[in-house]
Amino acid sequence: MESTRVLEFLTEVEEAAEDVLTNKQQIVDLDLKRNMNREALSALRSTADSEKVKVCFGNMFIKLPKSKTQDMIRKDQEQLDKEINDLRKELKAKVNHLNVIQGKPELTGYNLSPLSADEVKAINHLMKR
Repeated sequence: MESTRVLEFLTEVEEAAEDVLTNKQQIVDLDLKRNMNREALSALRSTADSEKVKVCFGNMFIKLPKSKTQDMIRKDQEQLDKEINDLRKELKAKVNHLNVIQGKPELTGYNLSPLSADEVKAINHLMKR
């Protein structure tokens, strides 16, 4: 009886830890893609303005106008940023869940978020007085 409870506890902890590791790996993979997109945008900036560029889609290359290619990459960057931020929010919740399961205290200061531009402006305005 006791051994089944211990086994269930260890299984629950292992599943929660696996969720945390999976999220972390997804963030790393998306960040690598984001860095490749950043490199591509940098390479596009160094080419002539009016020319077409070759873009790889799957296993084929397609010639597209440079501006359209840059727009596509920027939209992809925005999507990747959104996905990474969502995964990071999920990761915080999963780490807290793992800590609760293990009987550890919740991490303090872990749910902090940066100030918005308006908040920074308001603080700077107050500091000048």
